[in-house]
Amino acid sequence: MAVLIQIRDAHKSYGDQILLDGAEASIVEDVKLGFVGRNGAGKSTLLRIILGEEDLDSGEIIKHPSLRVGYLRQHDPFEKNESALDFLIRDSGQPDWKCGEVAGKFELKGPYLNGPVSELSGGWQTRVKLAALLLHEPNLLLLDEPTNFLDLRTQILLEHFLRTLRAACLVVSHDRAFLTQTCEQTMDLSRGKLTVYPGKIAGFLEYQKDRREHDRRVNATVLAKQKQLQKFIDKNRAGANTASQARSKQKQLERLELTEIAADEATARIRAPVVNPRQGPALRCYDLKIGYPDHEVADQVNLEIEHGQRAAIVGDNGEGKTTLLRTLVGSLDTLGGEIKWGYGCEIGTYAQHVYSTLPENRTLLDYLEYQANSGTTHQDILGVAGALLFRDDHVKKKIAVLSGGERARLCMAGLLLGTYNVLVLDEPGNHLDVETVEALANALLNYKGTVLFTSHDRHFMSRIATNIVEVRDGCAKNYLGDYETYLYAINQEIDDGERARAGSLRKHSTSSVNVPQAKTTGNRDLQKEHRRRRKEIKNIEKKIARLDDEKKELNKRLMETTDADEALKLHTEFTTVSAQLNETEDRWLELTEEIE
Repeated sequence: MAVLIQIRDAHKSYGDQILLDGAEASIVEDVKLGFVGRNGAGKSTLLRIILGEEDLDSGEIIKHPSLRVGYLRQHDPFEKNESALDFLIRDSGQPDWKCGEVAGKFELKGPYLNGPVSELSGGWQTRVKLAALLLHEPNLLLLDEPTNFLDLRTQILLEHFLRTLRAACLVVSHDRAFLTQTCEQTMDLSRGKLTVYPGKIAGFLEYQKDRREHDRRVNATVLAKQKQLQKFIDKNRAGANTASQARSKQKQLERLELTEIAADEATARIRAPVVNPRQGPALRCYDLKIGYPDHEVADQVNLEIEHGQRAAIVGDNGEGKTTLLRTLVGSLDTLGGEIKWGYGCEIGTYAQHVYSTLPENRTLLDYLEYQANSGTTHQDILGVAGALLFRDDHVKKKIAVLSGGERARLCMAGLLLGTYNVLVLDEPGNHLDVETVEALANALLNYKGTVLFTSHDRHFMSRIATNIVEVRDGCAKNYLGDYETYLYAINQEIDDGERARAGSLRKHSTSSVNVPQAKTTGNRDLQKEHRRRRKEIKNIEKKIARLDDEKKELNKRLMETTDADEALKLHTEFTTVSAQLNETEDRWLELTEEIE
């Protein structure tokens, strides 16, 4: 396989901050790489360097002559009153039938394809941009946090798109579910170095954990040896008969080096409000109509949420999830119907309209002290502030100078310090890093109150949701199933749509040409070919099992060895076997699809 991009001895710094420090890696055609690393490590900077928008301080990026890069644009490239189809034709130069065919992969049809693209929601506009990318036929796709603000259906469509795309991909994402579904290899940027792991994100995280533990054990051995040598040197350096031995030991000591171990990620510790558990209904809605004076969003909202439940509000972008939450907390008037909150419900809200109206003249600390439950210690307040990245002198800042993201985190901190027994959260993870989102999930699991929330983070949803409310086609109702069941149903809908579209395309192609009737001989040949493929599948399954065993054994030996040369040799063998395994699994998928 051709190397599309080779990164050699790359260095990049911003002042004292070193992002790339002799980084080296290769991006190979048709390989999909999940690109991970801490916030601020330099992942987006490397993407900009590959795109030619920034330069390295030193080193080089070598690009294959046939490289065609596709990049998901964050800005809107649409013209006024332009339809999605008009944009795709203008942007790609492809004929309308080709643009329509590719748009269909993202369910862009009818008014979504022919109506003004500027009136589509952000998720649908992203689908249009993805269709435009595909029409340019790139052999390397760069995606920087592609799932941000995408609804579930668009995320799954994007996964399907990437899995079937015959091109290399470099995907920057914190969404582990998305990376698991789309990327077969993982690239990590840590302390200025790039490491390519020939496996999925879960395997990489396990490898990273094992490697860190291995390095700690090696360092413990080295430290013990250093102490032993130093003791011998100190004891024998002055003796006439033992000085030469001491000098020899000194040289041994100088050759011993400790392995640098990356510091463990700082873990945010978040506690939810301490409330008394309650029984019975927390919320009931009867024939509720929601929307705006000039636009009704949904008119059949019938819900019942019990105390103690954590209800996830799900549905495509534009269906009315946020409108429903705003109506429930009273920031939007109802258009009809009835909302009944249970007796004693104290509601805390996290949403855009709330954190944009914080008191400007107060400091962070003043605001948090005001929001905190009586009896909360000053240390507890500082602890919650620190968990949400407000540390040291930051708590003395005036709210007026805070960014939107900082205001959002401050609002979350205020909620967590309060006494609310109902939390209404609209996209609570949007301004938090992955570790803080995980800490928030842990806090909500321990919370004894009721939670209504929306989120685009599937891992977060599946961890904390106890029940599902679906907003769809002008209705909102309790979904009969858990989040995994809902995920499965959406996947099935998309699969059914793709099969129907493929059948339509086959029907269209066969109707335009004369296809002779199959003869008996042809049927026998087909059956013979079918048997041959089944036999090949069985042989491939045996090969997959053998390669998988080899891979596990090599990984085990790699974890146990302390010899650098042996580790390098094992890593090379591991990479080769992994590549063979991926290639064999691809052939297995190809054959099984042909048989189906």
